[in-house]
Amino acid sequence: MTENVWGYRETSGRTVGTDLTGYKVEAADGSIGKVDKHSDEVGSSYVVVDTGPWIFGKEVLLPAGTIDRVDVQEEKIYVGWTKEQIKAAPEFEKDKHLGNEEYHREVGGYYGNLSNRL
Repeated sequence: MTENVWGYRETSGRTVGTDLTGYKVEAADGSIGKVDKHSDEVGSSYVVVDTGPWIFGKEVLLPAGTIDRVDVQEEKIYVGWTKEQIKAAPEFEKDKHLGNEEYHREVGGYYGNLSNRL
């Protein structure tokens, strides 16, 4: 995954053009929230997850490469990371970090380094 953490995997079942907003997001060890925003931008695809009470109402940004599977019928996205790994990712603030190249490098490095340890 390190080579393209910002692109959807071919095996994810992601269909370009499908609006993922509102989809539930499941980590390896349980639900983490719902998709608030997503991007299909080539080389910079991601989902922003509203975690609700799980992380005190914060949002997290997940690069598209962290997504294992998209289930369109159930409207669920499955990621292969644990809640604790996602919670430990660089903090996300929508107004400050969307479109910020330095932040994207930091997040990409975080998830890329985790995948190298698996």
